[in-house]
Amino acid sequence: MTTHTPPPDDTRRRPGLVLAVCCLSLLITALDTTAVNVALPAVGHDLHAPVSGLQWTVDGYTLAVAAFMMLAGSSADRIGRRRVFQAGLVLFTVGSLACSLAPTLGWLIAFRVMQGLGASMLNPVALSIITHAFPDPRERARAIGLWGTTVGLSLAAGPVVGGLLVASAGWRSIFWINIPIGVAALVLAAMFVPESRAAAPRRPDPVGQVLVVTLLTSLIFAIIEGSHRGYGSTPIVALFTLATGTAVALPGYERRREQPLVDPVFFRSVPFAGSFVAAVTAFLVLSGFLFLNTLYLQDVRGCSTLQAGLLTMPMAVGTALASPLSGRLTAARGPRPPLVAAGLLIAAAALTLTTLTPTTPWAILLVAYVLLGIGFGLVNAPITSTAVAGMPRAQAGVSAAITTTGRQVGNNLGVAVLGSIVTARTRAPGGAGFATASHAGWWILATGGLVITATGLATTTARALATAARVAARFPADPVPAASSTPAIRGGTQT
Repeated sequence: MTTHTPPPDDTRRRPGLVLAVCCLSLLITALDTTAVNVALPAVGHDLHAPVSGLQWTVDGYTLAVAAFMMLAGSSADRIGRRRVFQAGLVLFTVGSLACSLAPTLGWLIAFRVMQGLGASMLNPVALSIITHAFPDPRERARAIGLWGTTVGLSLAAGPVVGGLLVASAGWRSIFWINIPIGVAALVLAAMFVPESRAAAPRRPDPVGQVLVVTLLTSLIFAIIEGSHRGYGSTPIVALFTLATGTAVALPGYERRREQPLVDPVFFRSVPFAGSFVAAVTAFLVLSGFLFLNTLYLQDVRGCSTLQAGLLTMPMAVGTALASPLSGRLTAARGPRPPLVAAGLLIAAAALTLTTLTPTTPWAILLVAYVLLGIGFGLVNAPITSTAVAGMPRAQAGVSAAITTTGRQVGNNLGVAVLGSIVTARTRAPGGAGFATASHAGWWILATGGLVITATGLATTTARALATAARVAARFPADPVPAASSTPAIRGGTQT
C-alpha cells in the first residue's frame, strides 16, 4: 500500500502565496478603474477633452475588459491559466506606461484600451487560479471571500489614492503606480503560481467573440455619442439596431454550438443569472456614482483633486468595514442577508442625493458616501460566491469570466448612461445646471439598489438553488486523483 506523505511547509504555504499574487493583480486593475475617475477634470483640462471624451477615457478601458474577458477565461482553461495571466500582466503594465506618456486624448483612449485588454486576462483567470489552488471547499470559500474583499477595498480606495497622486504628481502618476506593482506580480507569478488547465478545455469560438464585441461596442458607442449627436439621428439608430440584433443572435448561435463562448445553459441557474444581474447593477451604481460625484465635487463645488478624493474617504472606510463582514456573513448565512442589506443601503444613499444642489450640506453628502460604501462592501462577496457555487471546477474560468464581465458591463453602462443623461439634461450654465441634471441619475442609482435587493430575495430560494444543481449536473466534473498520487500540476497543490 502506498502511503501519503504530507507536503513540506513551503508547499502547504503555496496556496496562500498564489492567493496573494492574484490579489495583487486585482489591486492594480481595480484601483485603476476608479482612480481614473477622480483625475477626469485634470485630464479634461490638460488634454482639452469634452464630457464624451472623459466618458471614453473610462469606458475605453472597461469596454475592452468586458468584450474580451470571456475569451480570456476560456483561453486560459484551454492553453494554461498562468500563461494567460502573465500575458495579461505584461500587457497591462506596458499599457500603463503608455498611458502615462499619452500626448493627446485619442492616444490616451487607445492606450486605455490596451490596458483593458491586459486586465481582461487577469481577474477572471486569477479567480479560476484561486479556485484550483484551494481544492478544499471551506478553504476555497475563505479565499474567495478575501478575493471579494480585495475587490471592494480596491475600488473604494481608488478615488482616495487617485486624489493623492494627482494632487502630488499630476494625473499621469495614477498610471505610474501600476508599473512596479505589475512587474512584481509578474515575477511572483513565475515563482509561485502553478500552471493548470481544464480537463476538457473548450474550443475557440471566433463567431461568438465577434458577436460579443459587436454588441458591447455598438451599445456603448450609441449611448455615449447619442447624447450630442441626437438619439434619433441615423447613425445612432443604426447602432442601437445593430446592438439589438446582435443581442438576439448571440444566444441563438451559442445554443447551437457544442462548446460556446457564452453558454446560455449557465443562465438556467437562477443563482448564477442573479449574480450576473447583481454584478451589472452594483457596478453600474459604483461607476455612475464616481463619475457624477467627481464632476460635482470639482466642477460644481470647486474642490481640488485631493479634496475630492479625501471626501470619498468615508465611502472607502465603509467598504473596508463591510467587506470582511460580508464574507463571514455569506459563509455563515448565505448570500441573501448581505445582498438584501446592500441593495437597501445603496438605494438609501442614492435617494439622499436626488435633491442635490450646489449648496447641499456636506453632512448629507458624507452620509450618502458612508451608506454607499457599506452597501458596496456588502455586495461583492455574495456575488462572487454565488457565481462559482455549484459550478464544476472545469468551467471555473468561463463561469468566473461571465460574472466578472457583468461587473465591467456595469462599469460601462454607469459612465455611459449617467454621463449621457447629465450631458443631455444640462440646460442652465454653471453648477446649478449640472446639479439639477444629475437628479435623474441619482434616481436611476436608487432603482439599482432595489434591483439588487430583489435579486437577493429571488435567487436564494430552495427552488432557485435547485436550478443551480440541475445546471451543474449537465457538465462533467474534473477527475479527482487518488490520495497517493503526485500533484497534478507542477509546483501546485494536490487536486
